[in-house]
Amino acid sequence: MEIILKEDIIGLGYKNDIVNVKSGYGRNYLIPQGKGVIASESAKKVLAENLRQQAHKLEVLKAAAEDRAKALEGVVLEIPAKVSATGALYGSIGAAQVAQALKEKGIEIDRKIITMHDAKTVGEFEATVHFHKEVEVKVPVKVVAENAPVKEAEAAPVEEAPVEETEEALVEE
Repeated sequence: MEIILKEDIIGLGYKNDIVNVKSGYGRNYLIPQGKGVIASESAKKVLAENLRQQAHKLEVLKAAAEDRAKALEGVVLEIPAKVSATGALYGSIGAAQVAQALKEKGIEIDRKIITMHDAKTVGEFEATVHFHKEVEVKVPVKVVAENAPVKEAEAAPVEEAPVEETEEALVEE
């Protein structure tokens, strides 16, 4: 069944896209919720005319999305999480935590436009922010253990200890 989307639906398509969906999904969800209409010949002609008239507005929206995307250039998120002894997370890191980390950096982004496979281990992942149909930004996300800084602090005095021993050896000579 062909449907013309009336709003952006992440994972399916963007506003004014013509998508193929299963009949039940279109008939029982998209059309009653007002998220789509059946893509008949007349509806396609109306859509083409509306897109032609709204071309300038769409360019402005795309430019605004590109400006917002520039704010994310070079941003690398580091999200601390509680980790078990085996290295598995208690819970997972998903779009909501990415949105919260971006908010802490001063970048307001709705979690609904972020897609990320839930991170269930420590490591590096990638979140995608969908600003516009043609503007998507990939943000690197590094999941670290909350107790990792403690291990680094313990390692620092161990490095200083040999330095002190060499100084004492020089004094004894």
